Amino acid sequence: MNKGQLERDAADVRVFPPAVPLVTVVAGIILDRIWPIAPAFAAPPPVRYIVGGMTIVGAFLLLGLWAVITMRRTGQTENPYKPTTEIVANGPFRVSRNPMYLQMVLVCLGFGILLWNVWIVLLTPVCAWVLHTFVILREEAYLEAKFGDGYIAYKRRVRRWL
Repeated sequence: MNKGQLERDAADVRVFPPAVPLVTVVAGIILDRIWPIAPAFAAPPPVRYIVGGMTIVGAFLLLGLWAVITMRRTGQTENPYKPTTEIVANGPFRVSRNPMYLQMVLVCLGFGILLWNVWIVLLTPVCAWVLHTFVILREEAYLEAKFGDGYIAYKRRVRRWL
């Protein structure tokens, strides 16, 4: 851990994670108004709404909400600026080390489909990269420094995204 992490016992996260997908979706909407990109094929609105909506709701419930409930049951917060007291390895954390960030990326894709917005889909990998670079890697460095071999073993067992 660096000196700042030791003093405040938290990951050195550089961006507010929920802002990343929000900026992604808003930027995609703005870019679509300025430089529209026509999708390669058409999908009728009911199909877009069902697939996009199910992606958003499914990601929210199956990854985001489940992860938050799982963390809170251990007495922890999902806030990356607060201390982590233990490694959570149950619930959605059995299949992804970052289910809440995966949820954020899937929500971006869901909005891209729902709005039939190519820009949002194109910006979603940028969203994933920003989360990976400025949040996930910093959280993992903090957790590895704090929990050592226990966290390294968890990293070996569970993939980062899926």
